[in-house]
Amino acid sequence: MDLAPITSLVKDDLNQVDALINRCLYSEIPLIPELAKHLIDSGGKRLRPLIALLSAKVFGYMGEGHIQLAASLELIHTATLLHDDVIDESKLRRGKKTANSLWGNSASVLVGDFLYSRAFQLISQINNSHVLTSLADATNILAQAEILQLLSCHNANVDEEYCLKIIQGKTGILFSIAAEQPAILTKRSETEISAMANYGKHLGIAFQLIDDLLDYSGASAQLGKSLGDDLAEGKPTLPLIYALQHANAKQAQLIRASLTQDSPKNLTAIIDIMRSTHAIDYTRNLAEHNIQQALKHLTIIPDSDYRQALSQLAKFASARTY
Repeated sequence: MDLAPITSLVKDDLNQVDALINRCLYSEIPLIPELAKHLIDSGGKRLRPLIALLSAKVFGYMGEGHIQLAASLELIHTATLLHDDVIDESKLRRGKKTANSLWGNSASVLVGDFLYSRAFQLISQINNSHVLTSLADATNILAQAEILQLLSCHNANVDEEYCLKIIQGKTGILFSIAAEQPAILTKRSETEISAMANYGKHLGIAFQLIDDLLDYSGASAQLGKSLGDDLAEGKPTLPLIYALQHANAKQAQLIRASLTQDSPKNLTAIIDIMRSTHAIDYTRNLAEHNIQQALKHLTIIPDSDYRQALSQLAKFASARTY
């Protein structure tokens, strides 16, 4: 599926978001915009800003707060990517060298902190305490999920509930905020606010589940990273955990050993195990379940081209192959 028909509905707003982000990157310290723009300009999908802008249009928002909200969400997301790449010691993201591999870990962490602070400067300009509190709470949840993921590394005893808790905190929360906050800005009913929050949460969960399964079933050239990176980093994502739980003793021993070795050398064998245990299918089916939940929550929102675009965005997340 192509995102172009969806993004065309809010093209002018997306341009404003990009312009605002570029202004936020300004600093008298040249390293800051140079490093940040390396990642921001590397071709991300801008899904969080897109959701926020479409949600604002759904509810007929007339101010400029949705531009600031969308930009702040992208800045926070970029900051987490910078920090993630340091933690994971990643060398590639979106087919390009990571910032930490070019400028070092310290610079990446500090520029990530700079982007966080810029995001909250933007949100404070909306002058809405509910929006500010929601985003502050969301970043706290996100940070805790990052720590949960760190603690789960090399742990073959992680279960599905633990995996989903990390996913909801790392990915679901910002998608949820993106969809929910425009409804708050336009003072919609609690029912509509809750519906949008749940739409975003389930969409985010589905998006991350697809990401996790593509690490074992995608194409490296399209993904912009090496296949099996999660395994190499010792991350027990859902496809791996499901395969472990349904494998025979010999297969389970291989998966456990691979999780502790920080090496994808057994990747081909593990992918074969995933196929035989239907781990990829299970993960995709769970992603599709979350897509259907997201679409269900959208049904109470008044119909419009923008609501239809949010529906199409959910279908895009389900159909993606990179």
